[in-house]
Amino acid sequence: MLIDGYDTLLLDLDGVVYLGSHAVPGAPEALEEAQRRGARLAYVTNNASRTPSAIAAHLRELGAPAEAGDVVTSAQAAARLIAERVPPGANVLVVGGSGLRLAVRDQGLRPVSTAAESPAAVVQGIAPGLSYGLLSEGALAVRHGALFVASNGDSTMPTQRGELPGNGAMVRVIAASTGVEPVYAGKPEPPLHRESMIRTGARRPLVVGDRLDTDIEGATNAGVESLLVLTGVATPADALTAEPRHRPTYVGEDLGALLRPYPEVRDGACGGWRARWRDGALFLEGEGSRIDGLRAACDAAWAAAGAGRAEEDAVKPVLDRIG
Repeated sequence: MLIDGYDTLLLDLDGVVYLGSHAVPGAPEALEEAQRRGARLAYVTNNASRTPSAIAAHLRELGAPAEAGDVVTSAQAAARLIAERVPPGANVLVVGGSGLRLAVRDQGLRPVSTAAESPAAVVQGIAPGLSYGLLSEGALAVRHGALFVASNGDSTMPTQRGELPGNGAMVRVIAASTGVEPVYAGKPEPPLHRESMIRTGARRPLVVGDRLDTDIEGATNAGVESLLVLTGVATPADALTAEPRHRPTYVGEDLGALLRPYPEVRDGACGGWRARWRDGALFLEGEGSRIDGLRAACDAAWAAAGAGRAEEDAVKPVLDRIG
């Protein structure tokens, strides 16, 4: 099975385990079986709006095994990053929700809500109902020299209704109005991976995610292996045209891939498929499962692109074939 040889699964949440308030089909069952087979489950999320306890409770409601200690958030990574740069007990203006406030407090810092309290840092994370007033307080504090930290830079977040604005989009309000760019704590930057390793003690982790520019790039930056699942943001076209830092070690339809042997992929061949370049375009020959066809095509596309990326027009015949 794919999980053999890995001691810890560092799992993204949105688009991997759930979409909004509903589980990705089959995800809870796959995670239960992975845990039963000895894998440590760590839920690593760029979403800083909720506390680890609230996230774990949501996961249990969906049928996934989870305790608060299994959850690692970008809020925790951001709070640790700030604590390493400001005096103990310093005021930190929190532009975000309860998860971010709790993480700041857990690092021995004092969460505040106004620039008048002279915060040493401003930390921003996504939260429902984030107000203009709070964004304004954050901007004022940053203008007065406060360290500006963002929990993550995701421009969107997947939901059942579609992709909604993420923290990366909201951060632009303070950044654009002050001319100060934040320090990012979440994926793909190193602080969240470091926080995950500190909290889990993992020696051979496998990163599992649905986004190339956060989950997979974060794994690349950390020098660990990764599984891309196609239940969230990334599409087959995204995978085929990925640049080197966005190329996963493995590609699966969903979390069920963890519980199956991963097929050999070599020289553009996988399962009953072979991918070949002809007249500047990539074609699939043979037959078999859709995902094996994508694996074969990714191998051929990435080999041909080298340090660059394949053009979408060049891989269109593959997309037409596998859907």
